[in-house]
Order: sequence, then structure tokens, then C-alpha cells
Amino acid sequence: MRKRFELDENELPKKWCNILPELPKPLPPPLSPATNEPLNPKDLEALFPKELINQEISKEPDIAIPNEIREKLQRIRPSPLIRAQSLEEFLKTKVRIYYKYEGERSPTGSHKVNTAIAQAFYNTKEGTRSLTTETGAGQWGSALAYASHLFDLNCKVMMVKASYDQKPHRRTIMELYGAEVHPSPSLITDFGKQLLKLDPQHPGSLGIAISEAILLALKEEQTKYSLGSVLNHVLLHQTIIGLEAIKQFQMAESQKFGPDFVVGCVGGGSNFAGLAYPFIREKIRNGYEMQAIAAESTAASKMSDGDYRYDFGDTANMTPLLKMHTLGSDYIPPPIHAGGLRYHGVAPSLSVLIDTGFVTPLKFEQQKAFEAAEIFAKSEGIIPAPESSHAIAAVIDIAKEYRNDEQTVLFNLSGHGLLDLLGYQKYIARELE
Repeated sequence: MRKRFELDENELPKKWCNILPELPKPLPPPLSPATNEPLNPKDLEALFPKELINQEISKEPDIAIPNEIREKLQRIRPSPLIRAQSLEEFLKTKVRIYYKYEGERSPTGSHKVNTAIAQAFYNTKEGTRSLTTETGAGQWGSALAYASHLFDLNCKVMMVKASYDQKPHRRTIMELYGAEVHPSPSLITDFGKQLLKLDPQHPGSLGIAISEAILLALKEEQTKYSLGSVLNHVLLHQTIIGLEAIKQFQMAESQKFGPDFVVGCVGGGSNFAGLAYPFIREKIRNGYEMQAIAAESTAASKMSDGDYRYDFGDTANMTPLLKMHTLGSDYIPPPIHAGGLRYHGVAPSLSVLIDTGFVTPLKFEQQKAFEAAEIFAKSEGIIPAPESSHAIAAVIDIAKEYRNDEQTVLFNLSGHGLLDLLGYQKYIARELE
């Protein structure tokens, strides 16, 4: 039985899938933090290049991928679609399980490079010399460090303090690519100093790291800010995952357009949207029947337990107000090992899809996610990132519930966990929080 489904480099998609014009109801506009009125796109030019701002608000259903970006992406893509037959046998299920493996060819081990390359390209094209950003688990920081090196940009990364301590090897990767890495909260911004004065052992949060990265970008010349999730242009760049998967799934299951279930984990929404949005677009346009499952951590369960309202994307309340499912911009999640899921809010476009019933959120505790990761590692031989393990937990539940049915499931294995072994060590020693 064939287990791997590959595309040639020349089959790399030539356009990204833009979900905005397809949403079942209009996306609420971002609001200015100063006036509470709809934001003028020009107000974003201090942080982002104009082309990314245009993509942020574009109503074009398909946006062309420049050849310069495709050439860089062809170094690492397409990624394989793999049938998880050993996992199926372990679970004793008739459900056919597939995963899109973003960690196999990625130089940094995750899907984040897809948008990092695009953002670095557009910044370079408009004369930017330096980028600042935040990172949770370090996957986004290392992806932007790599992309910045490709385009000869300086890169400064504010890494959430809990992950800075838990994942020193991710810091090493960022520094090897030439980035400057600081724990957040830090001593290089006034906001960071204030928080450390109140609590010298502050674990940090993505919201705080975003605030510090923005402050650095605003005070340094020819410097822009780069975000790894949540915003429309970021999710747009990731849809290359799902566009590849549509072709590959039809190679695997010739009688079906797509799977019965599409599953991804959610921090801000980029890897879930990257896989699911091209399938959801087909569901909205043509009635293709499938369930989209968004798996999150109970430590930051904004989709399951948050409010759907306007909120800031950062803790210092500097960003535009976005209408999203949120736990509050001042929420400090516990220092779980899935650092990429420790964000208080979720992408506004994903929030609309949750609110209209096109996406179903599920939440999982850290222990259950690591148990799912162990099952996957033993059956498929790949150690998954703790973030992806939440999606695997959802897949296992589906496979058990539909054990005797001919259902198909596709999930995004968004990265490997070879730099997350401290978490696995604690899990094995039964010391996991």
C-alpha cells in the first residue's frame, strides 16, 4: 500500500488562497487604539511594508506568489502527504489517517518558514534593513532568522521567557542564522523593565513579547515588525500547505475531493488555517462536506472558553483592536511546553469561522497531548512538536469514535519535536505539570 504522496517542485502552487472574500459574514474591521474607529491602512505603514498591508485587506480570492518567493520555497517544498497506516493499526480503526508533514524539509523544523520567506522578501523589496519579532516556542523566531539571513536582513527576536529557559537549542538556531535573541520580558525596553521590576521571575507571554518587538521596531530606523500568526497576510502565506494537500489527497483517495475531517492545532491560527482554509473555501463555495477541527491547549483555550470581542493583540495595548476569540490581552498562560499555543487570542478570520459554525474547537490538557505524541512516535516513528501533539490527540479521538466507519482524516503535523526533548523528558519521568 502506498504511504507517501509527493509533488514535484514545479507543482508548487502559484497563488495563495485568500479566505477573506469567502467568509460567511464580513470580517469586522480592526480599530485604532487611539480613536476606536476603523483603522486606516496607512496607520500600519510604520510596522509593515505596503504590500503586506495590501494583502491584509485584499478581497482578491487568489493572490499570486512572486517568482522570487517560489524559488526560495522550492528549497523546502512541497512537503509530503503521508498515510499513517501504523497509527491506524495501533488504534484498530477503519478510519484512514493522513498527515501533511511540515517538519521534514523545513530547515527549522516547522511550517513557519512559509510566511517568513514571504515577509522577508516584501520587506527587502521596500528597503527594510532590520526586522523585529516575538516567538513563543522558538519555531517562528528561528524561521524568521533563517529568512532574514536569506535576504540579508538583521533580525531581533523577543523570546517568551518560559520558552527561552525551556528551549535553549532554539535560541542557538536563531543565533546561528545571525539573529539577536532576548528573553521577554527583557531589560532592553521600558515595558519589559516595568514587568521585571514587579516580578523578576516573570514567565512572559506572547502578548508581552509582541509589545516589546513593536517598541523596538518603532524606535529603530529602517526597521519593521514581523508577525508569525493571527494576521490575514500571515495565514494567506500558509495556505500553500492546504493547496498542496488538495492535490496530494486526490492522489491518495481518487474518489474524493478531500477528507471528512481536517485537523490542526491553534495558537494564533497559522498552521490550522494553512491546511484548512483551502478546504473550507471549497466547503463554502460548493458545499463540500467535511468537519474542520481546531485543537487548542486548556492553558490558553480562547476558542473554547474565551469571549468573542474586540481586544488588543499585545499586553501593552499598542496594536490595533481586533475582533477575535480572546482570554484577554493581559492573560498570562502557564508555562506549558507547547509554547506556540500560549497566545491569548486567535486570528479574526478564524474567529468568524468558529462563530458561524464552520470550525469546531476542541481543547486538550498537556498530559493528554503528550500521551498522543508518544503513541504517534511509537507507531509512525516521528517525534512531533508539542503543539502538533494537540492535533494528534484530536485525531486519535476521531479515530476511536468512528472506529468502524470508512472516514478519512487529514491533519497538519506542523513540526517535529527534536528540540522539545526537555518536555518529553519530563513526561517520561512523570514530572509534567
